[in-house]
This record gives sequence, structure tokens and C-alpha cells, in this order.
Amino acid sequence: MKNTDELESWISLWRVKGIGPKNFQKLLRFFDSPSAVFDSNTSKIQQAGISQKIANSIIEQKDSDASKADIEWLSASDKHHIITLECEQYPKLLKQISDPPCVLYIHGNLDIINDPQLAIVGSRNPTQSGISSAYEFSKYLSSTGLCITSGLALGIDGMAHQGAIDANAPTIAVIATGIDRVYPAKHRELAHKIVEKGAIISEFCIGTHPDSRNFPRRNRIISGLSYGTLVVEAAQQSGSLITARLAGEQNREVFAIPGSIHNPLARGCHQLIRQGAKLVETGQDIMEEMASVIEIDSLSNTVINTQLPTTDTNQKNSECELDDEYLQLLDQMGFDPVPIDDLVIKTGFSTESISAMLLMLELQDYVSSTGSGTYMRLK
Repeated sequence: MKNTDELESWISLWRVKGIGPKNFQKLLRFFDSPSAVFDSNTSKIQQAGISQKIANSIIEQKDSDASKADIEWLSASDKHHIITLECEQYPKLLKQISDPPCVLYIHGNLDIINDPQLAIVGSRNPTQSGISSAYEFSKYLSSTGLCITSGLALGIDGMAHQGAIDANAPTIAVIATGIDRVYPAKHRELAHKIVEKGAIISEFCIGTHPDSRNFPRRNRIISGLSYGTLVVEAAQQSGSLITARLAGEQNREVFAIPGSIHNPLARGCHQLIRQGAKLVETGQDIMEEMASVIEIDSLSNTVINTQLPTTDTNQKNSECELDDEYLQLLDQMGFDPVPIDDLVIKTGFSTESISAMLLMLELQDYVSSTGSGTYMRLK
């Protein structure tokens, strides 16, 4: 927004406690602009459907310097942007949801926020299989021209962003704090990589600290920016399922990767599939579904004959040859967590031999420790 005075009015109104997207839009429908709201009075503001308490807060905000920190942040870098619902650059898909954020703070490449996007979300504490799936699906789908959007959280979100970065493609992170903060702090370096080609987006004003109440609000933006949402791993009570539910309510595609019935992080995905989410095993499954809502041919950097990521771990790995004893151990493992003691009984090998073999297999990414002395085959 070029008019600084006008932008300051938007930010000041957005900062009023209790406003939120719906009250803000009530005011926009009743008044010509945020500045007209501040030029009004309590009685007139209440006629727009706003409570007396919030109306009083709006009048108290008038002539304050509430937007000062935001404007200073905006001026600090060419990569800092603040856009409003009325801006031409505002994401068209996001504008279609019932409660779009009225102000967006963007750090990075403003040009990509209207690119076709797919959200990838999941557990903050995924299994090794989930980590691999998130990374490989993201890397492949990024190579087709889709922009991968996620929430910068630990676990699946972080791997989704990393997969896109390693595909030399932009990725978008939607955060639940002020955009002047990186949360979690462990992802500070990842955040720096994201803004090189992609963008970090927030609806929260400068200085907003992490607050659990803000994460569901963040989730509606992740799904609202995207044509579809892929859930990789999720427990039955998780923020990822909130994102998937919101995607469904926004009439967007919902995809889920199935897993072992013994994996608690697969239960959320199985629940989604029972509710109508599309079961996916390869990146091609997603591209075929996405072709019904976007022009696949119009995606930039489309890669043809790219090897697809897959969750079919029964495929034999041909990267390196394994001795017969290692193959026998893998055959007895299956793809569910199994204790070492059970493998001793099944194979007849000693505990010491199996422990050493599992270490070698883990180093080659054939198996993964799942804790408490159990291991799971990955491929």
C-alpha cells in the first residue's frame, strides 16, 4: 500500500484488541475506510455491529502511534511488505475464505504469494518414515512448480520447507507470531533460507509473542493460501487435523498418507481418509487431483519423468548389496516397530549380532530406532 497514512490507519485498527477479521470487515462494509472509522464516534461505530467495548477501544486508539513499530519494520528492508485486503497483491485464494486476515506482513518475495500452492503439514515429532515422506513429497512437488506452504514448526513442517529449498524452489512459511520473531528459535537458519526465494507470512502485528491461541488462526491461512493440504503424519488430536478440517471447509482438496495401524501418528491420517480425504502414495496421485483445479501445464519449471516419491516401502533398495544375514533380518522385521528380543527369537541370531546389524542398517537408512529398544524397517 503506497499511501503511508492510509496504511497506518489499517494497522492501527487491526491492532485494536477484539477487532479480528470479522469485526474489521463489518467496519469496512459500513465505513469507506479505516481512517473513516477513526473519524467517527462510538455511537456510529456501534451501528456497524460492533460492541460498545470495542467501539470505545477504537476511539481510544485514535491519534495514537500504535502503528509505529510496524511502519519502522516495513521501512527497514526492501524485503519487508505489509499489504491489506484492498491491495492488488493480496492472495486471491486467501481472500475467498470466510475470515481472511485484513492485514498481512510478508518477509521475502512478494511475487510468489499468488503462486499455486500446496500445504504440507504434520506432526512435530514424526517418525523417520514421516520425515522422509514430507521431504521427498515436498522436493518432488516443488520441482513441478507448486509452491509448498507450511507452518515453520518442528518436524513435518520443517522438512516440507527443506525439501522445497533443496529443490531450488521457493516455499512459504505462515507463522503465528509477529514477523519480527522466529519461532521455534531452532528454525532461525531455516527461516533465513526461506526468505531468499520464498516468503514468511503473518497476520500478527510486530512484537506479537508465541501464544497457543494464535496457532489455529495461523492454520486457516496455511490452508486458505493453498489449493490442497497434504497431511503426512498426525495424531488424532493435533493441529494438523485442524488445518485439514479448515481446508475442507474452504472447499480445498485434502490428502493424507496412510501408515501402519500400530503407528499412533498414522491414526489422524486414517481418520481423515475415512472422512473423505484422498489417500495418496505418490506425488503423481496429488498432481492428478490438482489437475482438476489448476492448469498443470501453466506451472513453471515443470519436470517431466522425475522419479516420484512413494510410501511403498516394500520396494527392494538396489543402492547397495546386503549380505544374506542382513536380508534375513530385514525379512523378519516387517514395517511395524519390533523389539530386539523378538528378532532374536525369529532369526536365531544373538542379541549382540542383531544390535550390530541394526546399527549398520540404521546408518544406511534401512531401519530406524523407534525408542525403548524397538526398530522399524523403512525400506
